[in-house]
Amino acid sequence: MSKVILEGYLLVSELDLEAVLNELPIHINLTRKESGCLRFIVEQDAVNNNRFNVYEEFSSRETFNEHQDRVRGSKWGQVSSGAERYYQIFETN
Repeated sequence: MSKVILEGYLLVSELDLEAVLNELPIHINLTRKESGCLRFIVEQDAVNNNRFNVYEEFSSRETFNEHQDRVRGSKWGQVSSGAERYYQIFETN
């Protein structure tokens, strides 16, 4: 079975920044508890406070899709919905 890796970043508007920062620790904690989550890192960029660098690794396409489905209905999904996302997603053995 192939692992799924997502890496890239998201840009958050100044209007959404506080809500994103407040919800991010909860989002990270919930995601790391998900079945199939191997690594999950979201960090605010050291230079640009509105940029969040992202690295996700899931054990399969199925667990990655389950994560995406959960996020859509979560508070994180709501507060980050206006963010611009620049991601690459690929599968590896």
